[in-house]
Amino acid sequence: MEQRLTVEDARQSLTAHAAEKGAQLFEKYGPRIGWKELDDILKDRAFVRYPCEISFDAAGLLPGEMAHPFPNSDKPEDGFKLHIHPVYQSQLERVPALALYQVVLINYGEFASASDAEAFGAAALGLSTDDYYELLCRMWNQFSRSA
Repeated sequence: MEQRLTVEDARQSLTAHAAEKGAQLFEKYGPRIGWKELDDILKDRAFVRYPCEISFDAAGLLPGEMAHPFPNSDKPEDGFKLHIHPVYQSQLERVPALALYQVVLINYGEFASASDAEAFGAAALGLSTDDYYELLCRMWNQFSRSA
């Protein structure tokens, strides 16, 4: 009898894959991922599927949004510009946590979920998903008071 994958099976598989890729990234670039390491990661096609550059630009960000990748064209291989709110230009040590969350959207597109992004970012930074989520929440709370 043929076993069929469910949507939930696919979702769990993607989350597990994202976590595995994050762990591989941590192994290669960790344990401390700063601005320099982030630049190297964004150029490494083993971890970021398409070209990506960071732009400290709020254009296109929704109210309350700290970062979001925007495609350079309708073809992903043309790359992405990762808009990060300009408030973080003076907080470069915080940018990797934001950028790694967004890498999942670049790699997996509309199929990516918040759980996938949390699994990837947490593993890439060597954190538990709860600790990574708490870090992002603290960043957002500070951001929402300053932006």
